[in-house]
Amino acid sequence: MNRWMAIARDEAKAGMEANEGGPFGAVIVKDGEIIARAHNGVLKTNDPTAHAEINAIREASRKLETFDLSGCILYTTSFPCPMCMGAILWARIPTVYYGASMEEAARGGFDDAHFYDALKDPKTAIDLHMLESEESQELFSLWLDKEDRELY
Repeated sequence: MNRWMAIARDEAKAGMEANEGGPFGAVIVKDGEIIARAHNGVLKTNDPTAHAEINAIREASRKLETFDLSGCILYTTSFPCPMCMGAILWARIPTVYYGASMEEAARGGFDDAHFYDALKDPKTAIDLHMLESEESQELFSLWLDKEDRELY
């Protein structure tokens, strides 16, 4: 049994027992040490983004004082949902170990398949409309002209 995954499972259990969220836990490790550990907190916070992976990423970024977690490894109790996958990519975490598969999560009531399908063509799931394109595009010019900008 992987010790980091065992800690992630303990996080998931703690969150479930406290009725804070679903059966999800995550641990972020760097250089053999835990940087962050978290569980799902959707029910506690009424925040649909309070997934275990995102909570752990937020904590690790706060502790390490960086948005770049490329030196870290994420252990999570289930295959990441599309939102968490996006956060993992933005955080530049190169390696993720997960416990349960997407299919096992779906059997537990957490079916992400429709989200993955929606990402293939977002307009099939959301009524999207472009508005004030030129004004919004100007923000990118302002950003590129900003001398002290930091890319992320």
